Amino acid sequence: MVKTRLKIIPLGGLGEIGKNMMAVEYGEDIIVIDSGLMFPEEDMLGIDLVIPDISYLLENKSKIRGIVITHAHEDHIGALPYVLPQLDVPVYCSKLAKGLISIKLRERKAELQSKLNVVPPGSQFTLGRFGIEFFPVCHSIPDAMGIILQTPVGTIVHTGDFKIDYTPVNGAPANISRLAQLGAQGVLLLFSDSTYAELPGYTPSERVVGEALDQIMANTPGRFIVTTFASLISRVQQIIDAAAKHQRRVFIVGRSMMDTSKIAQELGYLKAPEGVLARIDELHNMPHEKVVIITTGSQGEPTSGLVRIANRDHRHVSIIRGDTVVISASPIPGNESLVNRTIDSLCKQGAQVFYDKVARVHVHGHASQEELKLVLSLVKPKYFVPVHGEYRHLSFHAQIARQVGVQEENIFVLEDGDILELGPDSGRVTGKVASSNVYVDGLSVGDVGGIVLRNRQMLSRDGIVVVIIAVNKQTGKLVGRPDIVSRGFVDTNEAKDMLEESCNLVVKIMDHGGKHTAEWGFADNKVRTALSNFYYDKTKRRPMILPVMVKV
Repeated sequence: MVKTRLKIIPLGGLGEIGKNMMAVEYGEDIIVIDSGLMFPEEDMLGIDLVIPDISYLLENKSKIRGIVITHAHEDHIGALPYVLPQLDVPVYCSKLAKGLISIKLRERKAELQSKLNVVPPGSQFTLGRFGIEFFPVCHSIPDAMGIILQTPVGTIVHTGDFKIDYTPVNGAPANISRLAQLGAQGVLLLFSDSTYAELPGYTPSERVVGEALDQIMANTPGRFIVTTFASLISRVQQIIDAAAKHQRRVFIVGRSMMDTSKIAQELGYLKAPEGVLARIDELHNMPHEKVVIITTGSQGEPTSGLVRIANRDHRHVSIIRGDTVVISASPIPGNESLVNRTIDSLCKQGAQVFYDKVARVHVHGHASQEELKLVLSLVKPKYFVPVHGEYRHLSFHAQIARQVGVQEENIFVLEDGDILELGPDSGRVTGKVASSNVYVDGLSVGDVGGIVLRNRQMLSRDGIVVVIIAVNKQTGKLVGRPDIVSRGFVDTNEAKDMLEESCNLVVKIMDHGGKHTAEWGFADNKVRTALSNFYYDKTKRRPMILPVMVKV
C-alpha cells in the first residue's frame, strides 16, 4: 500500500519579494499559508498590483480547509480581497491582522467578515488532518506569528517574517524556547524567512531607532515631520512617545496611516497619552516647535502624503524653511530614484532631511545570517525550504543551512509552482502547477496578460502610428490619400517628408492589391509589414502600427 505523501506547493514568494502564498496538502486536505501581493516592477506598465495565480487552489477548492496568516503586511495579506471571494474559505489570524484585513475587504466591497477568525499565540486548533499552533516572533509589525503544523508525516515549522529582537518595542520577544522544544522532539521541515540572508551578523533592535528619533527631535527647533510604513506601528509608537517627552503634539496625515493607526489604537496596539494626538485643523495655530507630523510616503509613492508635501501639493502641510524631515524606512529595491527625488525636493525647500544613509532612523524587520543560523540550530529540521525572497536570497539561505549541518540532499531551493513531495524518509520535486503573475489593473483582475504588457512596452518605447485608409464600399478601391497620425514616434513637422513617403507606400500597396484589395485582413497585414520595415530602415525604431479602414 502506497502511503500518502505531504505536498508543499509555493504559489508565490519564492523567487520574488512579495506575493507570499504557500499550499500544504495531505490527502484530501489543503491549508494555505498567507495570501500576499507584490508591487509592480518597472516593466509592468500601468499595473497597480500583482497577486498569486490561484488556479491550483480553484481546481482543488473542496479540499481547502482555511488560510492561515502569519502577519498583517501587504505582501502576506494584500491578495485576500481578490482571492477570498473566489475561494470562500475561513481565515485564521491575529487580532491586529483581522482589523487590517477587514479594512481591505471593505475597500474592495468584499464583505466576508464572518470568515475571519482570531487565534491567540500558543493556542492550538485543527483544520482537516493538520494541527496548527501560532507562536510569537518579532517583526516590524505587532502580532507577527510563526506557524507550527502537525501533519501525519511530521512537524513543520514556518517562521513567517522574523528577526531575533531581545528588546522589542511592541510585544514579547520571539518564543525561542518553543523552537528549541520542537527541535528536541524532531522537526520534519523548516520554512524560514530569507529576505536578508545576504547580510552578515545580527539585525539591530528597534530600540536603537527610538533612541535616534528621540535625539533628533530633541535638537529640532522647528516642525518634526516623519514618514514610515503605515503598518510599522512600533515606529509610530516610538514617535508618539518621543513627542510626549518633548511636549509636542502629533498630527497623523495620509489615509492608510490614519486607518492603520485608528485600528491599532482601538485594539490596544498603539497608546497615546491624553492630549498628544491632534486634529489636522489645529495645525496652523500650533507653534512650530510643538509640532510632529507622521505621514506616509517613505517609498516616494506619487500620491502619498510626503511626496505631495514635497511637491507643494498637500492641502494642509507645506515645507517651511527650518523643518526637519525624517524618512524612517529603507527604499524597497526599484524605488530608490523616487525616494531620492523626494529628498532633493525637500532639501531645495529648506528642510533638513535624515534618512538611513545619514542616521540610524530605520532598522529592517528581517533576520540576518547569525539569526538564521540560530533558528536552524534550534529547530534541527530534517528538511529545509528557504522562503520569502528572490532566488539569490534563497540560495544564500540554503548555503547557511549546509553550514549548520542540514544534509545537502534535504535542502530544497524551490520556485513558485514547484510540487515538493515529502515522506518521513524521502523528499523530491515531482512536478509543477500554474504559478504565473496575476495583474490587477484598476478594477480588472487577471484580464491584463503578457500581450497587453508587451504592447504597452512597445508604445512606451517607440510610440504608435495610425494609418486611416478610406475605401469605396462597393469596389474596395482607395478613396483619396490615407491619413497617417503618429504619437510618441517622431515629431510630425520635422518628419513630414518621411511620413509623406510612407503614405505613398500605403497607396502603392492598396492600388496593387488586385482582387485582394477588398479583403481587409490581407491589406492590413501587408500595410503593417511594409510600414514596420520602412520605419525601421529610416529610424531604427519599430512603432506600433495600427491600420484603420473606413468604408465610404
